[in-house]
Amino acid sequence: MWDYSDKVKEHFFNPKNAGAVVNANATGEVGSISCGDALRLTLKVDENTEIILDAGFQTFGCGSAIASSSVLTEIIKGMTIDEALNVTNQDIANHLEGLPPEKMHCSVMGREALHAAIANYRGEEWQDDHEEGALICKCFAIDAVMIEEMVWANKLRTVEDVTNFTKAGGGCASCHEDIEAILEKVLAEKGEKFDYDAAPTKPAVTPEVKLPLTNLQRIKKIEQVLDSLRPSLMADGGDVELVEVIGNTAYVNMTGACNGCQMAAMTIAGIQQRLMEVLGEFIKVVPASEMSKLVSIGA
Repeated sequence: MWDYSDKVKEHFFNPKNAGAVVNANATGEVGSISCGDALRLTLKVDENTEIILDAGFQTFGCGSAIASSSVLTEIIKGMTIDEALNVTNQDIANHLEGLPPEKMHCSVMGREALHAAIANYRGEEWQDDHEEGALICKCFAIDAVMIEEMVWANKLRTVEDVTNFTKAGGGCASCHEDIEAILEKVLAEKGEKFDYDAAPTKPAVTPEVKLPLTNLQRIKKIEQVLDSLRPSLMADGGDVELVEVIGNTAYVNMTGACNGCQMAAMTIAGIQQRLMEVLGEFIKVVPASEMSKLVSIGA
């Protein structure tokens, strides 16, 4: 497990400005639920002074994503939109007293959502799509421009650094050589040399093929994880029960004090993150009520 600062824990367990801003006039959406992280940032901007009066977030992701989104809304309230544009992902991490290297991409997502919201307020079209021919990481749709920007801004030096900040290279690893080429190019422009000895070594032999979990195995592991989390939920008068597993989606019921709690969505996000760590695969956790909607649509 990663070592989280007290600030990260504070903003995860007691997030600030969770939910959409009423009468918001700026909205920024980044990420993708299918990739495990998504953020929707809403702002209320004074049209005369362009000061951000209020900010709110809705996050689908891990504890670091929730904490990064929470602290971002606190940072930018009271700023003008021009001042907010100068907020970097490192500023977000610093306000959280640091993030684990593997979770720095959460602060990057916050910065992108902020830029997207400000573009929306100004009537501009914010695009994070890759340029034609510039897509580097197909697993997470990360382009060369974003990788170069992160290398420059955050003084990245290895493929592992790039993966931690952008997710690029964290899937099939086929893009590692392209990432190395970008690192070599950017570091050369800075008068530095890329250390290939620090690059990930390629396996000399074919790795053992890991068979995917059967649905029965997946259900058993999910139940084990829920059992491990149940005591903390029950301590607050709540509980969770597994209703069904269909493909890579687990349907759950939040019961007791967790049923209808405004923090239920974040609890589910935390459960999802833990399941992905244990199962070693992407899995969505959604309320069982969503399953009934699918059934009614199918009928």
